[in-house]
Amino acid sequence: MADASQNSPSGGRRDQQDSLRPVTIKQILDAQPDGDEFRIDNSKISQLTFIGQIRNIASQALNITYKLDDGTGSIEVKQWNDMDATEANPLRARLVEGAYCRAWGKLKSFNDRKHVNVQIIRPIDDNNEVSYHMLEATAVHLYHTRGPIGANTGASQGAVNNAGHQQTSGAAYGTQKLAGYTPMAQRVYQYLSNEPQSNEGLHQQDIAAKLGIDVADVAAAGDNLLEGGLIYTTVDDQTWAILEAD
Repeated sequence: MADASQNSPSGGRRDQQDSLRPVTIKQILDAQPDGDEFRIDNSKISQLTFIGQIRNIASQALNITYKLDDGTGSIEVKQWNDMDATEANPLRARLVEGAYCRAWGKLKSFNDRKHVNVQIIRPIDDNNEVSYHMLEATAVHLYHTRGPIGANTGASQGAVNNAGHQQTSGAAYGTQKLAGYTPMAQRVYQYLSNEPQSNEGLHQQDIAAKLGIDVADVAAAGDNLLEGGLIYTTVDDQTWAILEAD
């Protein structure tokens, strides 16, 4: 029997291509071109949703360009003005520099520079949405790169039966993951990985106090980890959480 998704206009294959995927800005910047489309984690993408802090706003006659930053990178998003609208969008007044927002749109490229054409952009009312989105983007990334939950049950059971070997392998993986980062960045990352914390993460002053080092050194280490996409900012630029645990 033929796959119904190949014959039906609303079939599964088209739904997959038109699906909405939560991402980080780093994933957007790293997306690979595939004809007129793009791929993330070797999967074609269509609609994207992501969260960022507004760093800059440029208004023009036909569109408004917002520069968004989520701690993993920054990108411009363009929202075209609705010339037929009879009333102003009340949410637009709340989209100001420094505010967090969520955007939905499609990834585009012009002169080898990526941007996102957004259909919807709205302010964030609950800071928990920022943390939730980062966790959701990580979960989807792991699904595409490591498979569904439970797919490696056998391997996981083997790891439990060989705990000593697993600890050695995990340590080696952690060392490899942090290769190229400064010693201070590695120390801060290990502390963030091991210290119990809420969804909001830990503030750099708390990290400095616990590790007994200067706040300036912690800030520099945080910048190093943010640039590499290993951590992300939560309630403010000085509060961090692990983006993707080992």
